[in-house]
Amino acid sequence: MHNKSLRVLQLGKFYPVAGGVEKVAYDLTIGLSERNIDCDMMCAASCGGSRVISVNEHAQIFCCHAWLKLAATMISPAMIVALRRRCKQYDIVHVHHPDPMACLALFLSGYKGRVVLHWHSDIQKQKWLLKFYRPLQDWLLRRADVVVCTTPVYLKESPFLKKVHHKAVCLPIGVEAMCPLPDSVELIRRKYLNKKIVFSLGRLVAYKGYHFLVAAGQYLTDDYVILIGGTGALEHELHREIEELGLQGKVSLLGRVSEEDLPAYYGACDVFCLSSVQKTEAFGIVQIEAMSCGKPVIATNIPHSGVSWVNAHGVSGLNVAPENAKALAEAIVNVTQDPLDYQRYSQGAKKRYNELFTKEHMIEKCLNIYNYEV
Repeated sequence: MHNKSLRVLQLGKFYPVAGGVEKVAYDLTIGLSERNIDCDMMCAASCGGSRVISVNEHAQIFCCHAWLKLAATMISPAMIVALRRRCKQYDIVHVHHPDPMACLALFLSGYKGRVVLHWHSDIQKQKWLLKFYRPLQDWLLRRADVVVCTTPVYLKESPFLKKVHHKAVCLPIGVEAMCPLPDSVELIRRKYLNKKIVFSLGRLVAYKGYHFLVAAGQYLTDDYVILIGGTGALEHELHREIEELGLQGKVSLLGRVSEEDLPAYYGACDVFCLSSVQKTEAFGIVQIEAMSCGKPVIATNIPHSGVSWVNAHGVSGLNVAPENAKALAEAIVNVTQDPLDYQRYSQGAKKRYNELFTKEHMIEKCLNIYNYEV
């Protein structure tokens, strides 16, 4: 298949971009279109009605009006109508899972071309939904010409993928390197003068394990400060926990960190911590954003997840048992206390990012998958 005549549709999730799955779909749309490949994106609109956003001469985003959000899924009949009307224009529909709405739209579209199924994670939280969705999910696995996983661990461990190993490939997520401005980094460093900064970023929800990261502050000396960026349902609960443990000044919730400010926090921190505790965290894009700045990562050995594969233990950082505040603190100290060890981890993080997790690598490998005849 020749790239110049290739027409691709990224299908699934939301716009504006709010999380990892839609970020990958959006980055693929941008990256492929910048190589003069026609690549559009179709998704549910997080707010507002249906609209078409022109990205460049090779890419458009079709935002489909959604009725409501139910069990983390946007209910959007408009997506079914839009895909039926447009699907014949594309050589490949690249559908991003989990997204029952996108799967249903594809099922009802009558599309006959090639399907690439990007399996970001199993459905973990909505077990009751999976009972109803399972026949459609099984259809999608059969229908896909290629199944793409973000890590070899997830491909090997997911019970849903056992029968599709023969047509599955691994495509690690790639991101643009963070480019912190020195002046912005200096402002943060000055605010936490003479402190080793531990940074974390994510939604304040249960599977992120922030209770354990907050509690880790008890085991760290006053030389350390933990900064947690993000908002979510557990915000008030975490504030209360910080107060009850007497950790004000040692653990701070930053709230939402803007796209403009984010690189500076990566640049200013000494170490990045991903404290997640459930397989819902399948990859952890924040890890590779930190690695792009040469920051060592402390992450968790979540069973059947790819998180601890992304952060190579002893190379780019350390992985510890989930739900263990003391182990998180000990790993933070182990990485930061000796300058030579710290330099080794820092160089290992940057090297691992450059070898595996750049956006360019992701686009290149994606093109290889598209050109691969199953």
